[in-house]
Amino acid sequence: MSRTPNEQREYTVRVLERVRDVPREAWDALARAGDDDGSPFLEHTWLDGLEQTGCVGPDSGWMPAHLSLWRGEKLVAAAPSYVKGNSEGEFVFDWGWAEAAERMGIRYYPKVVLAVPFTPATGERVIVAPGEDRTEATRLLAAAAREWCARFEGSSVHVLFPPEGEARVWEESGYLPREGMQLHWRRDGATTFDEYLARFDSKHRNQMKRELRRVREAGITVETLAPEGHTREIARAMHRFYSSTVDKHGPWGRHYLNEQFFDWLVDHFKDRLAWVVARDAASGKPIGGAFNVAKGKRMYGRYWGTVSDVPNLHFVLCYYEGIRWAIERGIDVFEGGAGRDEHKRSRGFLPTMTRSVHWVADGRMRRALGPWLEHERRRIRSFLTEP
Repeated sequence: MSRTPNEQREYTVRVLERVRDVPREAWDALARAGDDDGSPFLEHTWLDGLEQTGCVGPDSGWMPAHLSLWRGEKLVAAAPSYVKGNSEGEFVFDWGWAEAAERMGIRYYPKVVLAVPFTPATGERVIVAPGEDRTEATRLLAAAAREWCARFEGSSVHVLFPPEGEARVWEESGYLPREGMQLHWRRDGATTFDEYLARFDSKHRNQMKRELRRVREAGITVETLAPEGHTREIARAMHRFYSSTVDKHGPWGRHYLNEQFFDWLVDHFKDRLAWVVARDAASGKPIGGAFNVAKGKRMYGRYWGTVSDVPNLHFVLCYYEGIRWAIERGIDVFEGGAGRDEHKRSRGFLPTMTRSVHWVADGRMRRALGPWLEHERRRIRSFLTEP
C-alpha cells in the first residue's frame, strides 16, 4: 500500500494492491450495494472475486492499483484502478493510439485504467461515501490518477464507461472526452411479452415467434434460474459455454474468466445472477447458457455459449428469454453488452451513448488526439440518430 499526500484540506490518497485492503462493508457503503441504482460490478464481492480467483493480476495484464481517498482514517471515496501493460479486455479500443504513440517515439505502456475489468457496463468510476461531496472527490482522484501515473512513468490514464455527469467532472479536470455506442433494450411500460412483440410489424412478429417455436420443437427448454438454481454444477456448465464462445473467436479470443470465478459467483453472488440455461428436454442436460447479472431496474448481458448447434438458440438465450424475464420482474433496461450488431437492433435494442475520458501525458499526442476524437464523436452521433 502506498500513500500520496494531498495538499487540499486533510485528504490522503492511498493506492491499494487489492480490494480486500478495505473491509467489504466499508467498500460496499461507497458502492451503494444496498441501493438499486448502484452497479453490481462495483460491489466488493465482484471485484474481490476477480482478484481472489486470479482473473486479474500479473497473468492477465490487469495489476490492481485501486485509488482511495481518506480523511484521517475515514474512507471518503475509491476508484477501481489497474496498471495495464496491454489494451485487452477494455472494450474502449485504443490499439490505434498505441500504434500512433510508437510512430511518435512515445512509450504507450504501461498505462492506468479506471474500470471494471472485462465489463463494458456504465457505472460510477469514483464511488463515494454517503454525505460526501461527489464532485470534489472525483476531482481529487482525477488529479491523483495523473500523479500516480507519473510516478511509474505511465503514458496515460483512461476512465472507461463513467456516467454522463461524472464524465463531465473528469473533462473539467483536463481529461479528453470520448463517446461510444451500445444497444440497450428498454421495457417502456410493457407488462407482457406479447406487448413487447406488438412493437413490431406482423412480418417481424411472425419471424420472432417462429424462432422461439423452432427452439421448442428442437426439444430444448430455456429458463432463467432463480437464485437457488445457481449451483456449482451449473457454474461449471456455464464456464464451458463461455469457453466455447471464446474458442470460436480463434486468435482474437481470450479466456479472461476461469472456472474458479464462476464457482465464486454461485458461492458469493448468486442473488445478483440471472443466468439463462438451455437444456435438452429429454435428458435435462444443459447444452447452452447466457450470463446475465441483474440489480434493481437494470440487467446486464455479458457472455453466452453452447455446445450444441441449434438454429435460433442464440436469439432465444441472449434476447427473448432475457426480455421475457425482465418484463416479468419490472426491469426497465436490459444492456445487451458491447456488440452493436443488427441482430440486437432488429429485436428492439436501441442505440445508447457510452462515454470514456482520457488523459495523455505527452503534449504532442494529446494535441493530435483532439481532432481525431471530434471526428469519432460526429460518427457516433450519426449512428445514434439513424432511423
